[in-house]
Amino acid sequence: MHEHNTCQEFLSQVSDYLDNVMDRITCEELESHLSECSNCRVFVDTLKKTVYLYQQREADIEFPGGVRERLYKVLSLEDLIR
Repeated sequence: MHEHNTCQEFLSQVSDYLDNVMDRITCEELESHLSECSNCRVFVDTLKKTVYLYQQREADIEFPGGVRERLYKVLSLEDLIR
């Protein structure tokens, strides 16, 4: 059984893990944690599916004039505006 702090540390880095921007050693440590911790594994699997579904659906969403651009600007994601 894992300590609560280990799970909190993992969850604080899950975004970097899913975005493949974390160093190899940390990634291996997190994958080891996932192999042993069903709660974190379920969380990551659910998050992956949510991101996938959003990405599939995003192409179908039409925002009224300028909403997408303003939202991306507020979130500092201007580079993602298509």
